[in-house]
Amino acid sequence: MKYKDLKQKSWFRFMSNKYVLVLTVFIIWMLFLDSNSWLIHRELNQEIKEIEANKSYYQQEIEKDKQILLELEDSIEIERFARETYFMKRPNEEIYIIEYEDSLKTDSDE
Repeated sequence: MKYKDLKQKSWFRFMSNKYVLVLTVFIIWMLFLDSNSWLIHRELNQEIKEIEANKSYYQQEIEKDKQILLELEDSIEIERFARETYFMKRPNEEIYIIEYEDSLKTDSDE
């Protein structure tokens, strides 16, 4: 196919228009090559979604902790919490920790 024949094609005339060429180069530049490209914006948007999910998770945890703190204002609740969580005891008191068979680690679990 000669250049003369190619020049007669409508798609070639359209694509060889200087405005179309400049616009094509501009679009490629903005989508892929620029420092503020579409690809970078997409990555940043994904990062924002992850951070917002973390934010909501931590806000829920803060609410749970506030509730626990309100419950622990009573000295009886503080003692119960310390005994259950940290296995603390009163003087001259013995604590026995009972582990059930299904909670023990065996060779077949590894």
